[in-house]
Amino acid sequence: MPHPLFDRASVMMQPLAARENKFEFRDKVVMPDRDPGPLPSRSVDAIAKLTERIVQARDADKPVMCTFGAHSIKNGLGPVFVKLIEDDWFTHLATNGAGIIHDWEFSYQGKSCEDVQRMVAQGQFGNWEETGFFINLALNIGAYEGKGYGEAVGAMIHRQGLLVPAEEELAELIAKRIKDDADLAAAAADLLSVVRQFKLKPGWMDISHEWRHHSAQANAFRMGVPFTGHPMIGHDIIYNHPMNKGAALGRCAERDFLAFAHSVSQIEGGVYISIGSAVMSPMIFEKSLSMSQNIAIQQGKHIDDHYIQVVDLAESDWDWSQGEPPEDNPAYYLRYNKTFSRMGGTLDYLQADNRDFLLALTRQLESKK
Repeated sequence: MPHPLFDRASVMMQPLAARENKFEFRDKVVMPDRDPGPLPSRSVDAIAKLTERIVQARDADKPVMCTFGAHSIKNGLGPVFVKLIEDDWFTHLATNGAGIIHDWEFSYQGKSCEDVQRMVAQGQFGNWEETGFFINLALNIGAYEGKGYGEAVGAMIHRQGLLVPAEEELAELIAKRIKDDADLAAAAADLLSVVRQFKLKPGWMDISHEWRHHSAQANAFRMGVPFTGHPMIGHDIIYNHPMNKGAALGRCAERDFLAFAHSVSQIEGGVYISIGSAVMSPMIFEKSLSMSQNIAIQQGKHIDDHYIQVVDLAESDWDWSQGEPPEDNPAYYLRYNKTFSRMGGTLDYLQADNRDFLLALTRQLESKK
């Protein structure tokens, strides 16, 4: 007998406008021309070194990837990311599912973040109609359209809406493609079930995003720069909503993982920046590098000349150029450093606030134009 499942459809959703938010975007936003906070000379030197590696990489048309957790978005750094991709310094942005959500909520309503402890006690944490409905719908439609996770949400923000196919269109496509393109037919069938379940009207669905100009994922979509989302099942509030469908989410996330891996496959001579202590970044990097190294070795090559800069608030005095610390050293349990220390190339760790780091880096890069 199959195990019983929780009845998600019985959860009462509340309008997002009724939520008390911890952060107003107008109060949190960090514009690129803002001065960074004071940094110790060691940090200034580290950022200068990183700047030179980025300049060398871009002069050689090599990728500069930046992966970050949700706090970079919650801290209002969207406009800084936008400038760094507009100026062609960053060629790939990547975040986790929470980063996608906070960027969307800021774009949609100019505020984000709830009191988790209080909302869980009230049975309301994450149970917000618009966040669950629109982001999940973007992913359901995006999977059908062949978009990645970040691309699907970024497109919705940039275009301020979604195009909902008609039931007849989807049914006809399923019948025609079931033999020669089963993946597309399956995606169409999944979307058809959503259209029917939620009685969605065909055609354009307007979804206003007043703050979209500061959205990292919307502007990445606008400029054709990869912005990949790397979620984990059950980690994000959109899983509370019955619009959430694992098949569509998986299609979008798989596409983004492969887009991420493609950028990593080009990382020889390039730069990888990991901001924050989220486990996501080192985990997807190590698998992507292993696959990329496999292909490189088949071609008689090897990926060795890549530079990795990890940035976080946590202290770490260990010299990672000496390899891993012993297990009785607290630095051994800094997963993001331990994993990246195994990835070849050159690894540097910088303790800094993500705002001060990115602003200082932006200033130094501007001086190199």
